[in-house]
Amino acid sequence: QVELVESGGGSVQAGGTLRLSCSIDGRLYSSNCLGWVRQTPGKERAGVASVYTGARLTYYDDSVRGRFTISQDDARNTIYLEMNSLTPQDTATYLCVAQRRAQGVSCSSLASLREEGIYHFGQGTQVTVSA
Repeated sequence: QVELVESGGGSVQAGGTLRLSCSIDGRLYSSNCLGWVRQTPGKERAGVASVYTGARLTYYDDSVRGRFTISQDDARNTIYLEMNSLTPQDTATYLCVAQRRAQGVSCSSLASLREEGIYHFGQGTQVTVSA
């Protein structure tokens, strides 16, 4: 059983900032694609950002590029999502993901982040942005 544990969600006004954290199972952290997806009721999960930890390569969905930053802390096996200039459209449950070993799917494929056959998922943390 792998563990991905998110924290840091909450409620904020539009224009505000939140930072999400995800503690990643040590078996999945190194040289792997990790990231964040978000989901709202009635909508499909959507890839938000990803990082390939082996080379610190990062990828962003157009909807968050320039506002969100994904980062990694190798000493803590943890990734972060710094979210700035939040809007009500960012309201969602944010889930941390880690690619299953031996999948070989490019970290640049944000669409694949939502696939349970490719990624392990955390339980999620709620982010609510009010106008």
